[in-house]
Amino acid sequence: MAVALPIAAPIPRRRVLTMACAAHALHDGYTDLIYVLLPVWQAEFGLGYAALGLLRALYTGAMASLQIPASTAARRFGAVSVLALGTVVAAGAYVVIGITGAGFVLLAAALLAGGAGSATQHPLASALVSRAYDEGGSTRTALGTYNFAGDLGKMAVPATLAALMAVLSWRHALGLLGLAGIALAAAIAVLLPARLGNAAHVAAQGAAHQEQAAPRSAGFMLLLLIGVIDSATRMGFLAFLPFVLQQKGAGFETIGLALSLVFAGGAAGKFACGVLSARIGVLATVLLTEGGTAAGIIALHFLPLTASLLVLPLIGLALNGTSSALYGSVPELVTSAQRERAFGIFYTGTIGSGALAPVVYGLVGDATGARTAITVVAVVCLATIPLAVALNPFLVRRR
Repeated sequence: MAVALPIAAPIPRRRVLTMACAAHALHDGYTDLIYVLLPVWQAEFGLGYAALGLLRALYTGAMASLQIPASTAARRFGAVSVLALGTVVAAGAYVVIGITGAGFVLLAAALLAGGAGSATQHPLASALVSRAYDEGGSTRTALGTYNFAGDLGKMAVPATLAALMAVLSWRHALGLLGLAGIALAAAIAVLLPARLGNAAHVAAQGAAHQEQAAPRSAGFMLLLLIGVIDSATRMGFLAFLPFVLQQKGAGFETIGLALSLVFAGGAAGKFACGVLSARIGVLATVLLTEGGTAAGIIALHFLPLTASLLVLPLIGLALNGTSSALYGSVPELVTSAQRERAFGIFYTGTIGSGALAPVVYGLVGDATGARTAITVVAVVCLATIPLAVALNPFLVRRR
């Protein structure tokens, strides 16, 4: 005999998307503002490059390794509560650094805690958005918008810190950004229903009978493998781009402009490809973006410097656009009850491959040179195309 489940109250879709986008922008901004602070910490603490690399690795390592535990906690305590708590921890880490006069050891401990707090954002906010937009076929567009917000944060938060540092000490500027994060955590807790994402609410949405173990379907594993290669391509390309441009005669200012052009194109690509994949499908989108990425990278070998700069926004659009199509496919390949865990696994894989790619491709570069290494990056990214062809029947079947 079937057991009747309580009817879940309607989810405030736009409010969920707005708060998820704000969380994504803040946490991605928190992750990248470390780049602004590395020279400051080097001067203040007398650190070498290895120690600076360790500080960066502490934050990203904690964030990558705790995505799955964060999704498990959300099933018990609710995604909203865990997301708000994680935001408080990430923001509080910067407040501690800003107001305590932290030395190297406390700085390292705070960054480790901050990364742990930021681990809650990707899997939980993605799952909240995907559930809120389940109906009406707009999940892909919503996740593309959410994905785009992260790139805005990567540009806005470090730029805000740099502007504040023009009038304040770096500690006071960092403390203010930490307080802003605590305010956002309070808004998440107040404006979103606390029940969202916990086991009872998912059951009320009709998912009580669904499997809650780690997703292991062939379709999801194919999607994860595409994501791993795509993330490695992005980080491998960015690692070698400055050296390729330098060989064309670019100076430091030109290289900085080039990276800005790639990032601007990437931000537009994340939004546009979320919409595009909803219209033409994942297979066609991956063919366009990964094929365009490979073609653009190869073109850099033959183009002069000025023409290379003109092509970089298009490369950035293709390079980052694939990710929106992939993230938007996660809800189609797992049950509703699996989404936090599925997103946790997916982000762990993509963040981890992005961290390892510069090391692996760096070995290729040491052996063959920057131009050959970036060509290898282009060739490897084409491996996503047959994988996308294999994935397509799983997506069609679910629809």
